[in-house]
Amino acid sequence: MLVKTFGSALNGIEAITVTIEVNIDRGVQFFLVGLPDSAVKESQQRIEAALTNNDLKYPKKKVTINMAPADIRKEGSSYDLPIAIAILAASEQVSTELLDQYIIMGELSLDGSLNPIRGVLPIAIRAMQDGFKGLILPSANAQEAAVVEDIDVYGVDNIMDVISFLNGASNLKPIEISRYDQNIEDVYAFDFADVKGQENIKRALEVSAAGSHNVILIGSPGSGKTMLAKRLPTIMPPMTLKEALETTKIHSVVGLLGNGLSLLKSRPFRSPHHTTSYVGLVGGGAYPQPGEISLAHNGVLFLDELPEFKRNVLEVLRQPMEDRVVTIARAKQTIEFPASFMLVAAMNPCPCGYYNHPTQECTCQPGTVEKYLNRISGPLLDRIDLHIEVVPVPFEELSKKGTGEKSSVVRARVTRARQIQTERFADIPGIHSNSQMNSKMIQKYCSLNDECTNLLKGAMEKLSLSARAHDRILKVARTIADLDNSQYIKEEHLAEAIQYRSLDRENWGK
Repeated sequence: MLVKTFGSALNGIEAITVTIEVNIDRGVQFFLVGLPDSAVKESQQRIEAALTNNDLKYPKKKVTINMAPADIRKEGSSYDLPIAIAILAASEQVSTELLDQYIIMGELSLDGSLNPIRGVLPIAIRAMQDGFKGLILPSANAQEAAVVEDIDVYGVDNIMDVISFLNGASNLKPIEISRYDQNIEDVYAFDFADVKGQENIKRALEVSAAGSHNVILIGSPGSGKTMLAKRLPTIMPPMTLKEALETTKIHSVVGLLGNGLSLLKSRPFRSPHHTTSYVGLVGGGAYPQPGEISLAHNGVLFLDELPEFKRNVLEVLRQPMEDRVVTIARAKQTIEFPASFMLVAAMNPCPCGYYNHPTQECTCQPGTVEKYLNRISGPLLDRIDLHIEVVPVPFEELSKKGTGEKSSVVRARVTRARQIQTERFADIPGIHSNSQMNSKMIQKYCSLNDECTNLLKGAMEKLSLSARAHDRILKVARTIADLDNSQYIKEEHLAEAIQYRSLDRENWGK
């Protein structure tokens, strides 16, 4: 008897519906075709044990299983359940009436219970698009899939629950969850109010969050670079439903969602170690998986000790930072992963860490500071809008009682500035913030009066700022004006933007 059930295969962060065909005929052999990997091939042993331990009969006949389309690789143990149900249906132990209405996925334990699987959200989206009535999944994944509208999601704990449902012996209830709420209070463990002093740095991070500008923090050990960077996501605007879905999809495919979670509410904060490879950073592998830059999509990618990263690892960031997407090309396929992230880098100013320190003396040899900075290439530095020097907090500030400004207060200002930018670029596809402006847009939206022009000219001559600093200063000044709810860039906005270009000064590090 020939029976068909339906599952789903992941291709990048998208899903493709897979038809699982099972035919039982005379003989004793077992055939599994359709480009399965080792985990899928091993399903025979798990299925046989699970059926036997639940007093079900595994057919002692020739069983042929085809997973179509046959040219797409099937990976993982999530096909155990649909294959098992198809075998039971083909041996007339399960009714076939409802099989064509549902996508069935799940990993079987030997006792018949179901283990969670990866990539449930893209699977649910694809099932809805293909017109299926519902999904049958392990209970641990049901909340995640239930965020997709117009499709029923059933969470089950055991293969017997699935069999009872398909045979009409029991009536499973679809999972219901509350609508996505953009309120993110109490989501983050950190808050800006915890930071003592560092008012100028907090202001700079507010500017960077408001315009989605990349930022580099330069300062001695213990000055608070990492602490400040970890609090940056808390002042970024709440994720929209679209952003939450995009981000959750990526984390779902990699298997980083905790059991029982539906949508990610907090913006991701990824902090890879400086020993990471370029594949770990941008993604790839024999069967391409998202890297750290995709996991940081709609959030923050924090690179601590930036000069310690391998040169070739840092250089692969250049294209994704511009295009906000990373393309992994293989001989048989090309996969795109989204990578719209804010880069926050931290570094010591020199190998000993105390160059420009107010009290400690730098012990580095002449020329060492410049050599240390040259580990970061000009093109990469060109893509970083704000350079901020972090000075250690004096004891008087540390010992002060009371708290500073809360993240929620700063976030409200940042959100207003982002709304202004959204309205500004409403007619330009792919542009959402000031940091993404090209030269034409800078000319249009960053026009200066005579006083501002003279100020910028004087600053570039006096501070020996490089040519690359010019456009960056204007972008940042536009963001500061947005924070001030000003239509035009004023002198004070431009002056503040100029001071955020430390590394472009000709004499820095000499």
